[in-house]
Amino acid sequence: MIKALIFDVFGTCVDWRNSVAHEVEIAFPGIDSLAFADAWRAEYDPAMRRIRDGGRGYVALDDLHRENLHRVAKRFAVSAPDSLSHVWERLSPWPDVVGGLHALKRHAIIAPCSNGSIALMTRLARHARLPWDCILGADIARDYKPKPVVYLASCAALRLPPEEVMMVAAHNDDLAAARPLGLRTAFVPRPTEYGPAQDKDLVPSEEWDAIAPDFETLAKELFA
Repeated sequence: MIKALIFDVFGTCVDWRNSVAHEVEIAFPGIDSLAFADAWRAEYDPAMRRIRDGGRGYVALDDLHRENLHRVAKRFAVSAPDSLSHVWERLSPWPDVVGGLHALKRHAIIAPCSNGSIALMTRLARHARLPWDCILGADIARDYKPKPVVYLASCAALRLPPEEVMMVAAHNDDLAAARPLGLRTAFVPRPTEYGPAQDKDLVPSEEWDAIAPDFETLAKELFA
């Protein structure tokens, strides 16, 4: 029995690329705002990897986003205000997400298991109207996915064994990290997360416990 579903957020629940590009275009008219958004996102994993590998103590994603913003802005020859880093709190959800989360919430606990901080996830939830029951993920684990401690800390916070928790993501590697720990897995593809030329996570890489085209269908498949 699935008693809780925990979700990747950036890409799975929200369209970070177009949301970031929109605000970048306002801040820096005339630059390639989608290229800027892609470059900013490309700094995401290397910044977290230094922490996962022990080269740096835990730093909240809010601060990493700000550091990465200035690194990318320099590359694009623009001067970015720190406030622009808060765009990650103002991302738009995919069309199926809010209704699908409400449908899932009728049957189980729902919460983000994101690399975003509690502050970031809370503000994003208010902006995008994501009806989480609580906020889980990196901040409570003081580490970043795909480290096992992040998934296990989320289960522990809910006082549930991993086999009663389902990880939902649009990224196969997220699910591949969660499955060996005992969590159930659900793949919901977002084939335009990285734009029209996206070439990864278009299809499931394994036979996950559930595969659905959107959150509303996932709710029907799991709890019909």
